[in-house]
Amino acid sequence: MPIPVRFSSVGPSEDPRYDHVALPKRALIAFTSAHAPLYEDNKETGMFVAEALHPYNVFTAEGFDVDFVSETGTYGPDWLSQQDEWLKGEDKAAWEGKTGDFRKKLDGMAKAGDVDPDKYGIFFASAGHASLIDYPTARQLQRLASKVYSDGGIVSAVCHGGAIFPGVVNPVTNHSIVVGKRITGFTTKGEEEQGVLQTIRRWDRMTVEEAAAKAGGEYVGPPGPWDSFTRTDGRVVTGANLASARDTAVAAVKAFDELENNRDEKTGSER
Repeated sequence: MPIPVRFSSVGPSEDPRYDHVALPKRALIAFTSAHAPLYEDNKETGMFVAEALHPYNVFTAEGFDVDFVSETGTYGPDWLSQQDEWLKGEDKAAWEGKTGDFRKKLDGMAKAGDVDPDKYGIFFASAGHASLIDYPTARQLQRLASKVYSDGGIVSAVCHGGAIFPGVVNPVTNHSIVVGKRITGFTTKGEEEQGVLQTIRRWDRMTVEEAAAKAGGEYVGPPGPWDSFTRTDGRVVTGANLASARDTAVAAVKAFDELENNRDEKTGSER
């Protein structure tokens, strides 16, 4: 029996074994489970609130069902991300309002080993410096991202979320899904400006730029460390920093829609 094909207009597929079944209109946002002292008075890094909240808002506004997941089913918020300079107005209300949809999903997030990747058309790695600690060895999160990608879906990451890429393997090539792709993420210059590069070295972890190189990708930096900047290369969508969180999710939705529109053209169906 011939193997059906899912076609992509956002870049050539490494694996022709896709079928004509529509991708699930469901996004899985991944979170770091790690936390560690990073700021003054040993205040801790963890998940950066707005780097998950902004993508969540985009996906829900575009009609996606959204679920949250971390390697252990737990999370800790980054201290800096809760300060007024970084979390204001409706964002702050969404974080502090524990009965709202965002916070309820956050506090009830799943453990990665318990999640079925076949339910999702987008995998989105949110961030925070703590992502550098656990994403490189988060085998279950990597499994989820790899399966979403091998099924023809979109894999996306913002800021430090790209630390996951060396372990997200394309089963067809047995190499990272970003091999030969142009990707972005938080700059090493930005780590230096924040004064945290030496802490990252003490963690024995790579910067996002270094992780991109290890994974075989081509790192492309933003004009400045804090400028909004995204890259879409095939079915991999990346953003550089907090300012890019919303735009990265928008780009991921665009890539998803292009896949589905192209599938409809090939099958003669209408959405």
